[in-house]
Amino acid sequence: MRVRRDLTGRHILGSVAPMRLGDVSNEGAASAGKPLDGVRILALEQMQALPYATQLLARLGADVVKVENPAGGDLGRGSQPAMVDPDGRNVGATFLRNNLNKRSICIDLKAPAGRDLVLQLVPHFDVIAENSKAGSMQRLGLGYADIAAVHPGAIYLSVSGFGNTVASPYDSWPAFAPVVEAMSGIYEFKRRGDDPPVVAPVGALGDIGSGLYAVIGVLAALRHREATGVGQHVDIAMLDAMVAMTDLVTNFWSLGLRGGALAPLIMDGFRAGDGWFIIQVGREPQFAKLADLVGHPDWPRDPRFSDRQGWVDHLDDVIRPAVETWAADKTRLEACAAMSAAGIAAGPCYRDDEVVADEHLAARHMLVEVPRTDGVDAPVLVPGNPVKLTNVAEGPETRMPWLGEHTDEVLAAELGLDSDALAALRTDGVIA
Repeated sequence: MRVRRDLTGRHILGSVAPMRLGDVSNEGAASAGKPLDGVRILALEQMQALPYATQLLARLGADVVKVENPAGGDLGRGSQPAMVDPDGRNVGATFLRNNLNKRSICIDLKAPAGRDLVLQLVPHFDVIAENSKAGSMQRLGLGYADIAAVHPGAIYLSVSGFGNTVASPYDSWPAFAPVVEAMSGIYEFKRRGDDPPVVAPVGALGDIGSGLYAVIGVLAALRHREATGVGQHVDIAMLDAMVAMTDLVTNFWSLGLRGGALAPLIMDGFRAGDGWFIIQVGREPQFAKLADLVGHPDWPRDPRFSDRQGWVDHLDDVIRPAVETWAADKTRLEACAAMSAAGIAAGPCYRDDEVVADEHLAARHMLVEVPRTDGVDAPVLVPGNPVKLTNVAEGPETRMPWLGEHTDEVLAAELGLDSDALAALRTDGVIA
């Protein structure tokens, strides 16, 4: 049992602590194994979109071997903030939260001998995954055709800004999450007046969203291979993923709401005594319940609210003052509890310190504590696995790998290379 804080700052005893590396929940299901046990993934990956996807696959049982550049490794290792690994190298936040349960090998893909090593490894794996800019792997001789030539049953996963299998006017553009988020239309949709766009309003939506579609694609391709014996190229364009996730932009436009015009509903933030909370009201019975709760039962009969557009037109001059007057002597949590009891959807806007102390997240193992290796006592917090399966144990998690930590182990086990061969490759700069 661990000391935690509630929203008033009082110390309370939490009944459930966050998971730590090595912990297992739902232990009764451990003997059943995991759904992706036996699936092997060779990941030529960087930063977040693909590493998030392969971490999720690893949490479901896949064996993931991560291939990194000997000169510094995954670019996510260089992100900030960071901790220091046992060899004194920075390990950045982006890397820390996307690489649990993996092994790391260092191979120089630009060296002919490095390319050959990868092609020798390929037949030992089910999925070959990469997230370089479109065309990069083909130029290295590691595109889908090269992989299929040595392993016809391979599932080749590509995650890129604009895809690999269909020509795009953006083929030459590099892409990070905010680039494709902006191009999906959601930034303009949410921007008001002359305000600049709010960039990355929900963290790496472009990365995580793309990673989720990548997982779906891999699972579908694995099932298809079971039925047909045929491998294939799973091609995920981050912009496609964002258009799918910000679907209201194109859908509303097609229904006549243009230029960021919103559907007529109440979906806004309101101030309580200790901060902000949000309400969503989209149907007349909900509006009547809101009116009763905040002391204005006459609203449903008021001509100003004869249709839903009236809710929007009079949000700031009528509805907001009434709701905020009602909530002024309440905390966010108290206001939302009262709203929920009345059948109105509402939620408090939590601060970061409140999120990490949330009992719901602890109970569902949605925060994993990763011990630091640089003398700092407080652990790094990494999101847990949101996919909960009643017949699958969760955990144990293993820490993110140090750069090239498993190079010798993997190349010896998979390719039978002895110490002399490994030493020669290391001397030539092919591995590290």
